[in-house]
Amino acid sequence: MTGADPGISFRPLAETDLPQMQAWLATDHVAEWYPIDDVPRPPLDLVRRHYLPMIRGEEPTHPFLILLDGAPIGYIQAYLIRDHPQYAEAVRVAEGAAGVDLFIGDATHVHRSLGPQILLRFLREVVFRTLGASECIIGPQPQNAAAIRAYKKTGFRYLKTVKAPGSPGEGDEYLMRIEASVLTDS
Repeated sequence: MTGADPGISFRPLAETDLPQMQAWLATDHVAEWYPIDDVPRPPLDLVRRHYLPMIRGEEPTHPFLILLDGAPIGYIQAYLIRDHPQYAEAVRVAEGAAGVDLFIGDATHVHRSLGPQILLRFLREVVFRTLGASECIIGPQPQNAAAIRAYKKTGFRYLKTVKAPGSPGEGDEYLMRIEASVLTDS
């Protein structure tokens, strides 16, 4: 995919990427905030069980690798909230809302202000253009101050805090929202 941010692109996650995903999920900076099925540092078999249904199109989540100058540095996914009824019931957002989750797995690219650039590009190219969402929701844990700062820089604004199924420990999510019109007006 192409766009205005030099060097940043996305490609669909493939089965051959799962060992890299497992390695990223095992790093301290990812494991703290991104467990799989409440398992920080998940083994490869759990990573495969979690991501293969998405890769095969058996689940309505769209998984991508984040590329910087063609090299994978992280993971990002998008989904329509309505396609996940339990989550939709918990968050109660607009019918046309999408959700996004991401992490930068390559430690050499963490805390370098790439998050907002990655998110803006992904919102424009995938969430609002391809999925046709009217707004996007992102739900970091309330204690994840670095992520919240990055999302604010992207244009996300606090919506509410909810207890959400699928969150680590079925815990709180600090829901933030950005509307498609914010990006199309700029």
